[in-house]
Amino acid sequence: MKVLLLQDVKAQGKKDEIIEVNDGFGRNFLIKKGLAVEATPKVMNEYRLRKQKEEADRQKEIAAAKETAARLQGQVITVKVKCGENGKLFGAVTAKEIADALAAAGFNVDKKKVVLKEPVKLIGRYEIELKLYQGISAKVALSVTDERLQ
Repeated sequence: MKVLLLQDVKAQGKKDEIIEVNDGFGRNFLIKKGLAVEATPKVMNEYRLRKQKEEADRQKEIAAAKETAARLQGQVITVKVKCGENGKLFGAVTAKEIADALAAAGFNVDKKKVVLKEPVKLIGRYEIELKLYQGISAKVALSVTDERLQ
């Protein structure tokens, strides 16, 4: 009997795999516990269509990430912060502040995608990497300025 696994099953397979099992094990354990469904032609077709839709959605995400990376490349993002007399910040510029500055500039980038190699604790200009998707990243210039100057 062929079944489509709905969850990972130890020693049998991973979710969304089609495996061959004994009839009793398939009916009395896997299907009864909701771990699998019988691999009928209807189920197989639904599975194939779902996989095609997931792949199409993934391709759209990749295209959107590439387009955003192209628009972001070379942009200068300004963050205004409080600082002391010597240009040292009270705290540090966080990924959330950078994401908020990007949103103000018209770019929708999640704070988890902002890569800071070390904390930004001084006024100045920094090179920041944004990992938009697996294998797709963009570099932007971050300008940290004193909010009292402007």
